[in-house]
Amino acid sequence: MARVHRLLVERLGAAPVDAVLLDSPYGFQENADEISLRTISYFRNLQIPLAVASWPTADDALRRERALVRAKDANYVFSGPGSPTYALKVWEPSRLRNVLGDKLTNGGCVAFSSAAAATLGVATVPVYEIYKVGATPYWAPGLDLLAQLGLRAAVIPHYDNAEGGTHDTRFCYLGERRLRALESMLDADTVVLGVDEHTAAVFDLDADTVTVLGRAALTMRRQAISTVFPSGVTVPIDELRAIAAGGRPTIAFSTAQLPATDTVADPPPSLRAEADRLECVFDTALRKRDVTAAVTAILELEQAIVDWSADTEEMDGIERPRATLRRMVTRLAELAVVGARDPRDIVAPFVEALLELREQAREEGSWTLADTLRDRLSAAGIEVRDTPLGVSWLLAGSPHTG
Repeated sequence: MARVHRLLVERLGAAPVDAVLLDSPYGFQENADEISLRTISYFRNLQIPLAVASWPTADDALRRERALVRAKDANYVFSGPGSPTYALKVWEPSRLRNVLGDKLTNGGCVAFSSAAAATLGVATVPVYEIYKVGATPYWAPGLDLLAQLGLRAAVIPHYDNAEGGTHDTRFCYLGERRLRALESMLDADTVVLGVDEHTAAVFDLDADTVTVLGRAALTMRRQAISTVFPSGVTVPIDELRAIAAGGRPTIAFSTAQLPATDTVADPPPSLRAEADRLECVFDTALRKRDVTAAVTAILELEQAIVDWSADTEEMDGIERPRATLRRMVTRLAELAVVGARDPRDIVAPFVEALLELREQAREEGSWTLADTLRDRLSAAGIEVRDTPLGVSWLLAGSPHTG
């Protein structure tokens, strides 16, 4: 998403970037400060200075007012990781919705991802409560910031998630069965906006357009019918409004009635799948003693993990790829230990055995055999030297003798 953040900052124009991070969605986590520091570091790498508008709980009035002032004054407000329902509990009694709405009206950018993005609609998925705790599916009231676009929608990030492997974790870990149940609870004029992982939907209120950027697609789903807007397209927001009102798409994108069954479609590549692929590449390279290919596989996996960590707060699927990376590094280290040994140490037992045979042949007067052994050693890169102090040998390219 680095490209997306840079693009959004560029669209702010010549004004200095005043970017703030709202930490409320993950304010309940013990490592909240660590997440903030990691996010600041990520934006620093993009040359975007980022300050934290710390507002982790709903019961700290002073922090709330300070955070609201920082959000109001900033021209770039970012929020992302954590729990959407926890964030809403912190934000609901405040004026945050009005602050963000004024920012969009008067000039500025609201860049919400993951949990924070789920709060933007009229309804919000309580993903932790449903997926982690097993609560009966329900909607929580959202910020309804999309009302400024003329859309009644529920935003579902991680729409194409495939971490489940053996079970359906699409639609932000809901799966098709639970999404259908939730969809039946929405008003007829409310749609689902699904944003795939490593994908952004950029709404330009001045141009009244939406642009899809990143790896995959934006999906508008209404009564189990999905219209897919692939990465790279820009369409009028009027197109979304018309579809939400029950009209047919006027642009030739993929539109399909979802199957009545709960069959899971083939998932797109996930971090785990990429780790499995690179592990196979690594093992093949190791069998062929292709160190360059092995190191390349390690570097690609490390970058994939870094990218994944930067763009999503979900850590459930990251431990196995990290374990794979550690295994690959360890295996390469074992190979390096063998390769780092003095070549003399490796060939010495064989050379010494042949020199003993040569010495025995000389003592028995088998000069032809002795010369043959010396010639064979020489052909193998072993220089044999007969000196008054005895026989020594030198490995070609090595300054040391034995």
